[in-house]
Amino acid sequence: MKKFSIIIAGLYGALAFTSCKKALTEKPHTFLTPDNFYQTAADAQAAVNGVFSPLQDQKYYQRTVYIISEVSGDFFYPNPNSGDRGDIYQGTQTGTNGEVTNWWVYSYRLIKNANDVVTYVPGINMDTTSRNNLVGNARFLRGMAYFDLVRTYGDVPLLLSAVQSDLYPRKTEAAKVYDQVIADLKYAEANCFHMNKLTQIGMISSEAASAMLARVYLQRSSMSYAQATDNQDALAECNKVIAYSNANSSVLALSKNFADIFDVTKKNGPEIIFNVQFGASPNPVNLTNRMFDPSSGAYGGYGSFIGSNDFYNSFDAADTVRRRVTIGTSDGGFRWISKYRDPGVKATASGRNNWIVLRYADVLLMQSEAMNNINPADPNKFGGINQVRTRAGLNNNLLSLSNTPTSADFVNALVKERGWELAVEGHRRWDLLRFKKFQQIKAAQGYVIPDSKLLMPIPQSEIDLNPNLK
Repeated sequence: MKKFSIIIAGLYGALAFTSCKKALTEKPHTFLTPDNFYQTAADAQAAVNGVFSPLQDQKYYQRTVYIISEVSGDFFYPNPNSGDRGDIYQGTQTGTNGEVTNWWVYSYRLIKNANDVVTYVPGINMDTTSRNNLVGNARFLRGMAYFDLVRTYGDVPLLLSAVQSDLYPRKTEAAKVYDQVIADLKYAEANCFHMNKLTQIGMISSEAASAMLARVYLQRSSMSYAQATDNQDALAECNKVIAYSNANSSVLALSKNFADIFDVTKKNGPEIIFNVQFGASPNPVNLTNRMFDPSSGAYGGYGSFIGSNDFYNSFDAADTVRRRVTIGTSDGGFRWISKYRDPGVKATASGRNNWIVLRYADVLLMQSEAMNNINPADPNKFGGINQVRTRAGLNNNLLSLSNTPTSADFVNALVKERGWELAVEGHRRWDLLRFKKFQQIKAAQGYVIPDSKLLMPIPQSEIDLNPNLK
């Protein structure tokens, strides 16, 4: 078994179920198979919980998510600036990079679990609406994982069933992967419960699917295989979420206070659309606070990343709350990212912070982005971004066609705004690539990034085990 990659290991798991059925006549009592597990609604919920579970791992959405999506940006740098993290920051990562490998392995681990749900749960005799909601949760997570993969690596194997016959799957063109991501998210949008009907905190809502669809359409709109309707589709999805918020403001809305979003005592507030759940032990805890906290006695973190002075100084003078919350810790002569501080735990202890995947401010910013892409002369495009700026205390410095007259001016303002609002939430690499700013930003840091490094390399360990990945 060990000689195969994580994808192949997942495939062998499915094949093992089949071979056991053929080779044995006894009814199994000590292990689970698709035949004896997927029987009840409780089994279906347990299987969906298993799809969420990998997200809490350090090598996925507890740590690797921001090493892949943020370390390569410009808000902070690794301490020390070497090893796997230093290579990603400098743009010199290779297929042997451990974090590049983690991102691939855990994405496919989630996909394998999601495929089990998509394959077997529809056969359970249970309430149809509830069943479709659970399958929608699995398809959302599968779509999200493939979105992470395609924008990180480009062409990747597309596996959509728990039963696979090809032990060495070939890569699928990125354009087709995007099509599948959108299909999965559309199913989730149509079948997942609305936010006010969710029965468990942390589950996927129809609004989460709409918001993720908007993100996918906007990212694809910057690619060579973009569809002509991508920006219109992104705008339509944003408008669905905004309309839902207008009708259900107690469920979904901008938090009045930016700091409340990251306050561990106020988690899952009205701005949160979807986040990965963490808590106090014995629940899964999140070491993100330790990664960003300095290592002095007062904080007891790892001091793994140091905040950029340029980023700290980039905030508008009136933007004091976002600057304080995001990069407000000063220790040892350095700035430190403070968004994930948990003052309720002792020094050296992991925190209770959730990892935010989708929140309402991002939807408002995406709405403005899509509108600018469709018609740069439309004055209504400033509506979403100005709501976010107003919440940040910049109501005396709102954007308009008079001070932001061109599409290029707007993009420059939006790149800054998304940085101030969404820093270290898993967006920066993808934003800079989408807006064609990545190589420019890295060059300003002294790193020349060739076009060949705009995608991460497929892990060498996977290529060694599957010749079709070359």
